[in-house]
Amino acid sequence: MEKDSDYGAFTEKFLLQPNSSSHDLPLSGLTFAVKDIFDMAGYVTGFGNPDWARTHPAAESTAPSVSTILEGGATCIGRTIMDEMAYSINGENNHYGTPVNPRAPDRVPGGSSSGSAVVVGADLADFSLGTDTGGSVRVPASYCGIFGFRPSHGVISTSGVVPLAQSFDTVGWFARDPVVLSRVGRALLQIPDAHPVRPAQLIIAEDCFQLSSIPSDRVKQGLVHSVEKLFGGHVLKHANLGDIVKDKVPSLNCFFEKGNTSQEDNIPSLAALSSAMRTLERHEFKNNHGEWIITVRPDIGPADRINERVWEAVRAADENIDICHSVKTELCAALTELLGDAGVLAIPTVPGLPPKLRTDPTTLEKYRHTAFSFLSIAVVSGFCQVVIPLGMYEDLPVSVSLLAKHGSDGFLLSLVETLYATLKEQVESLK
Repeated sequence: MEKDSDYGAFTEKFLLQPNSSSHDLPLSGLTFAVKDIFDMAGYVTGFGNPDWARTHPAAESTAPSVSTILEGGATCIGRTIMDEMAYSINGENNHYGTPVNPRAPDRVPGGSSSGSAVVVGADLADFSLGTDTGGSVRVPASYCGIFGFRPSHGVISTSGVVPLAQSFDTVGWFARDPVVLSRVGRALLQIPDAHPVRPAQLIIAEDCFQLSSIPSDRVKQGLVHSVEKLFGGHVLKHANLGDIVKDKVPSLNCFFEKGNTSQEDNIPSLAALSSAMRTLERHEFKNNHGEWIITVRPDIGPADRINERVWEAVRAADENIDICHSVKTELCAALTELLGDAGVLAIPTVPGLPPKLRTDPTTLEKYRHTAFSFLSIAVVSGFCQVVIPLGMYEDLPVSVSLLAKHGSDGFLLSLVETLYATLKEQVESLK
């Protein structure tokens, strides 16, 4: 593999031209790459693992989301490496190699849509498609210093995409600028062109920012100043999200860690939310792939303990599954009430800077634990979330995330377009 020229991001490179050469199409002139989890007619969908590729035939048809992009006028340049069975947010793959993070080569690129993030971050494609179940677009977007979008759950077809957990699976995408991010989103969502929007309120989750190892001023201050400048200070609100979730999502009670009331490295109600998310994810992963794993006994690498966690999922007891679904319903209602029609919630995307390659698994586990408490908010509520790059801190990429209620994807894409030029200026002034 030509790792130097393509950052080790591709499983295979090719040129697939759009179905029409019309220059009037919304994505005309743009190039993109596709995560190796999407079916494309004539190609084996590898799912990040050689044994999966060996035991599955070439796809007979193309996933509707990929077809939509091709019909929109974009040119596909290849398929990208992913974490094995999409079961990690790290981006390391023992079989195919770890794509090189273009902004921080000694750090992980993030996963599981690692190659898709890297091709965009390295300027090898204008945008790319990934999937996000527990964080697989949002984490690599943050680590690679680019935009990433996880849409509202269920608004974009996941047909022709190898499932991880259907209650949470989404088709997401990456771009280097908010205009391309929006163009791609509008093609996938089949909604009209962007127009300037104003948020009714922007709520800053203060307790979440306090958990970040990056100084909160470095992440929050640019956003606060930009909102004040564009929309007025009255739009800004502050909240302790953990308290709201604890009060409004009673079904979480059985997921609280017994005896753990420390808020030093987690927010108990969000840690419980993460636990509920992972319980339902394991259950659905086992239903989808348990039989294949037991029969084939695939060679799954040790990176990020994926092998250990895959078998843990296969052997997991099916407990509290109905309660997980109640948690989803309650959280969606609570956050819909909090945000209203044009409200936005600001949180850290991840709790710190991208981890170093081959970080000790114990250290990584603590980081993952906090990361999933942030990531689970959009996952369990079904809300849409955008990752916005905020330049570099200590020579490493940092980001902030905005969430909006289910179905507000077009509004959130427009808001990023409206906000970003001012936000970029504010971030530059902080350096």
